This record gives sequence, C-alpha cells and structure tokens, in this order.
Amino acid sequence: MLVASVVVTAVLYLVPFLRFLAWPFVLVSTVVHELGHGLAAILVGGRFEALLMWSDGSGMASWSALVGRVGHAVIAAGGLVGPAIAAAALFVAGRSRRGSRVALVVGGAGLLLVDLLLVRTWFGFFFVAVLGLSLLGLGLKAADWLAQATVVFLGTQLALSVFSRADYLFTPVARTADGTSPSDVAHIAEALVLPYWFWGACCGLLSVAVLVWGLVLYLRPSHGR
Repeated sequence: MLVASVVVTAVLYLVPFLRFLAWPFVLVSTVVHELGHGLAAILVGGRFEALLMWSDGSGMASWSALVGRVGHAVIAAGGLVGPAIAAAALFVAGRSRRGSRVALVVGGAGLLLVDLLLVRTWFGFFFVAVLGLSLLGLGLKAADWLAQATVVFLGTQLALSVFSRADYLFTPVARTADGTSPSDVAHIAEALVLPYWFWGACCGLLSVAVLVWGLVLYLRPSHGR
C-alpha cells in the first residue's frame, strides 16, 4: 500500500493535466498545519480560538495564551511539525484494518467538530466539512482494503508536504490571503533568540525524525490484522 501510494502521488504531481487532483491534498496539509498550532496552544494551557484557511492553500490559527516565551515557541512549532506527526500516526494506524477504520472515524468526526466550532472562513468551512464527512463515511462504510489504503495514502501526502513546503521553514515572512505577517520560525526566534533559520532547521530535522519513526513502525512485520 505504501508503494502504491508513492506511485499514485508521483503520477499526480508529474503528469501536468493531473496536478489539479493533487491540490486538495495541499489543502489537507494546511488544515493539519493550523490544527497543529491550535492543539499546541491547548497543550500549553491556552485556547484555540479560530481556524482560517483560503483557496490559495494559506491558513491561520487564532489562539490566546499567557504561557511565556517557551509556550509561544511551542505553539509556533506545533504547526511546523504537525503534518509529520499526523503522517506518522496515520502510518501506524495503517498497519491494520481496524486501526485504519478508527483513524478515519475519529479523524472525520474530529474535523466536523472543529468545523462547527472553530473554522471562520467560508471556503475553510466547506472544505473541512467535505473532508470530515468523506473520512467518516470511508471509516464507516468502505471496504477494509479501501479504508486502509486511504489512511496510508493520506499519510504519504502529509509526509510529502513536509518536504514540498519546507521552504516555509526558512523564511521570516508568511504570506496568506489575509496579508503578510511574521512566519512561524520568526515567532520562535523572537521568543527564544537565535536566528529563524536555526529553528527552521530544528523543526525540519524533528519532522524527518518523526516520519522515519512512523515508517519504521509501519514497515515492522505484524502477525495481527
């Protein structure tokens, strides 16, 4: 399934007239990135206020927290490593049919809840709703092989986004449909000193390490189904 996912991904990105089919997966990585910020804010004792995303693939997470410099840095880093963590979790879940179904149902239901409570743009609300309903439907109704293949394919897409969008790790400016603002690594640098590119490299290495861990677990021989 992993090999098939990689082959399908390569076809989507290398064949010019099929590239538009890959665009929804860029949007998926945006959702996961912004959720990473929001969940990190909750973990350090803050509040996840809103999630915004636009059709150009940009997004923004609104949060509030009184957690000091380290807490602010953790929240900024949460979005950068979020896709890698999600990809690793999907690879682990994709080892079995049951794990795949659980991942789809929990992920779909969670996205629908996020959509109702947090998404504040019309495009984002529509996209997250479609994504959540699709995952929930696949988890409940799809054949075992399709549910498992979907989880592994989504993990592959998020793993790819770690590299295809790696340039964002080394820029001090973020440009979204809402305007220009300091990037996540710039926020980390402001909170913890040292240059933004240093923290970009740290987040990139951590993401790669998490992905390798997830793939190792996925490829480990299993006797259960």
